[in-house]
Amino acid sequence: MGATSITALSPLSRLQLFLALSRTPHGLLDLATPALAALLWLGGFPPWRVTILGLITAFAAYTAVYALNDLVDYRVDREKVREDGGRGGECYLDAMMVRHPLAQGCLSVTEGLFWAGGWALAALVGAYLLNPVCALIFLAGCLLETAYCLMLSVSHLRTLVSGVVKTLGGVAAVYAVDPQPAPLFLLLLFLWLFFWEIGGQNIPADWHDVERDRRADARTIPVRYGPQGAGSIILGCLSVSVALSPLVLRLAPARLPMLLTAGGLILGLWLLLSPAWRLYRTRDRAQASALFNRASYYPLAMLLLVLAGCGF
Repeated sequence: MGATSITALSPLSRLQLFLALSRTPHGLLDLATPALAALLWLGGFPPWRVTILGLITAFAAYTAVYALNDLVDYRVDREKVREDGGRGGECYLDAMMVRHPLAQGCLSVTEGLFWAGGWALAALVGAYLLNPVCALIFLAGCLLETAYCLMLSVSHLRTLVSGVVKTLGGVAAVYAVDPQPAPLFLLLLFLWLFFWEIGGQNIPADWHDVERDRRADARTIPVRYGPQGAGSIILGCLSVSVALSPLVLRLAPARLPMLLTAGGLILGLWLLLSPAWRLYRTRDRAQASALFNRASYYPLAMLLLVLAGCGF
């Protein structure tokens, strides 16, 4: 997209480019994770001030971190766009809007920095007002996300960093509603989300981009271990996540009836293990996208389940 066409875009179209930079459709789904964590711990909604401030802060944080990812990966993404013209996002949640608008020249790096910086400032202020610990967690998440991006050509173990980053939203949400949560619950919550992120999000996303990553000499799980190894790791991680879900639901103060706890297992089988098994058998790139998309709805589905169990 040339400079003339960029400047001619309407304000609404330009806003869509900024939202694409932050992968907003995915970010909106991610809001379910902190909401789920807070609801599980409290067994009900927090005060309205905390609820509203928490939602605004979570949206700002996810918007900033996703934009940060594209900013740090700008040079790498630009090379990939030069090779394939930005194609390769069919039926893929993170490509519902323009994929990598910075790398495609739709936005300038300066615009991206202002966008990410503004939302990061809003997230930092909101997190501090909720609990200073939440502000520290957000800053840690930004640093870890930067490290994750910089490890692209260093080690496939970067996926572990991604797992930690994605859990921080849920952990921060618990601290936002209670300054002294139970360590055991936090540990189980962390592991549950950690293995969901690695098996349902990070590795399938890298599988979707495996050919581009090979050309860029990137170090990812699918590049390092191939389809069979990556499929086995995905199945293992998601099996652990699904197995942990009843423990999280039963140990949280918002203890659900056994029937709804079983419902959580069914959701895990449907949204996580079923598409993971299809990917393992077929080793098809399209199935990696399907798993990523299905797994992205898992926190939202679990949130709706917990809401039903709490009587909302």
